[in-house]
Amino acid sequence: MLKRIRLIGFIAALAVTICLFGCGAREDDGRPRIQVSYWGGYEEVEIIEGIAGKWQEEHPDIKIELQHTPGISNYTNKLLTRVAGGAPPDVSFAEVKVFVDFVTHDLFLDLKPFIEKDPNFDIGDFFPDVVKRFTRDGKILGIPRDTAPFACVYYNKRLFDEAGLEYPTDDWTMEEMLEKAQALTRKDAKGRTVQYGFCSHFFENFIYAYGGRLADSVDNPTKCALSDPKTLKGLQFYTDLYTKYKVSPNPEALSSSGKSANQLFMTGQVAMYNSGVWESPALRDIKNFDWDIVMFPKGPGGRRAFGTGGSAYCILKTTKNPEAAWEVVKALAGNEGQIMMAKKGLAQPANIKIAEGPYWTGDPKKPLNKGMLNEAVEYVVYSPFHPKWREAEDKYIRPELDYLLLGEIDAEEFAKRVSPKVDKLLKEE
Repeated sequence: MLKRIRLIGFIAALAVTICLFGCGAREDDGRPRIQVSYWGGYEEVEIIEGIAGKWQEEHPDIKIELQHTPGISNYTNKLLTRVAGGAPPDVSFAEVKVFVDFVTHDLFLDLKPFIEKDPNFDIGDFFPDVVKRFTRDGKILGIPRDTAPFACVYYNKRLFDEAGLEYPTDDWTMEEMLEKAQALTRKDAKGRTVQYGFCSHFFENFIYAYGGRLADSVDNPTKCALSDPKTLKGLQFYTDLYTKYKVSPNPEALSSSGKSANQLFMTGQVAMYNSGVWESPALRDIKNFDWDIVMFPKGPGGRRAFGTGGSAYCILKTTKNPEAAWEVVKALAGNEGQIMMAKKGLAQPANIKIAEGPYWTGDPKKPLNKGMLNEAVEYVVYSPFHPKWREAEDKYIRPELDYLLLGEIDAEEFAKRVSPKVDKLLKEE
């Protein structure tokens, strides 16, 4: 009850936006109307509208009402506003991090009873780890649509060829990555770097590869683990790419270039770029060089681990039509929708059979090596499951990370500055 009071108090000033989402919009035509709240870019919107439109034609007895919000932060706030104001949707799209916020407010219905009595649905078809992320206290609160390991290292084949280097393989190591990054970094006559060997914004990948952790527990974090010796080693290696070896563009270099990291890759100014597979649709527009992806390198002792994203569709407890909402969720997170996402190269299907089939692993469109992500899902580490973790990253971790990558502090100082602040947040309810 206390959490609900806090929620209402926090977002009361935003309550006027509720009517923008169709207060009282249900038509009395005898059909259940299922409102679906979601966010995403243009291509994602196009796919979701296509899925819903086709399903609607085949199921005229249920009316789907799609409600899109651009931007994940706006989406989260508006959904909580609607809940507090008594006008929630029936179905909500949830990314793995914002899912934590929604679960904290106990918004979602347990879908296990629907799964158990539906002969046409098998949760065993999905990658286990992403199902586990959307499961709390034995309750399955979301049906996964996609999984998204931060395991892709995009590489420019032309730059490798020009440097006389062999392309990386999925079995490469951190040391091999560094060697290639150094060979691919170039300066002009004035000593200015005009081509960087490597770039990654996913610092957690390096921490995990070295056996470190962000917090003492993923599922029930109580304390920051940035001071752990293994964490510090991974973080320092990541830092050295920017400060010691200078193979990566630091925050000042990125700012002065006026380009994002993926734009630097697309223009041939970064030879290797670590991100997720969601970058692929944009990179398919590259005309002047060939590219592919390889799995993020192994850490000491051959250790593999990296962060991940992913998403699911959930049913709110407040829905008046849970059975109809279940049918809509099956459509949105079902085979056809995942196939459409796979064809676009936008998202790795959460359904194992689709991910291993012709629309993903066997798809001839770039990246050709995307099938490696089916192995990568075995090594993913999700962000700590705490309602304050996103705030900790935004307020403390990432701002201090800039100082780290500029060489103004080292990994130990970074941990000393950040850990107490994060610990304090983790103690808050």
